[in-house]
Amino acid sequence: MNEAYTGGCACGAIRYEVPSEPISMNHCQCRDCQRKSGTGHGSYLSFKQRGDVKLKGDAEHWDIVGDSGNVKTRAFCPTCGSPVYMTFAAMPDLFTIHAGSLDDPSRFKPQKSMYGLSGHAWDRIDPALPKFDKMPPR
Repeated sequence: MNEAYTGGCACGAIRYEVPSEPISMNHCQCRDCQRKSGTGHGSYLSFKQRGDVKLKGDAEHWDIVGDSGNVKTRAFCPTCGSPVYMTFAAMPDLFTIHAGSLDDPSRFKPQKSMYGLSGHAWDRIDPALPKFDKMPPR
């Protein structure tokens, strides 16, 4: 059995445990992720079995419409403000965590970079990663 992915917010009020392996690990350079992160991109791990995720604590949520026209819900800690996870209306089983929220961030191994058209020259992402101008095809 694989070791669960664990993590949470900076103050510890929100904690998660995900027993499965991620289906994707990526950087996203869209303007929404830039604004949310306060830097040039966001880094994420996505899991296909939201029902397997163990969550403790109460997150605040806010919805935003992505470039696809679909609603994504961002969850953050109301105490410390840390972004912790995202869910997607169009893919209700998907559960996405912020790489920086992991207890062991070294487990994040990016596989691709998305929305490179929105990227900035000062935000250097590994050039060996596959880079997509927008959302890659499924």
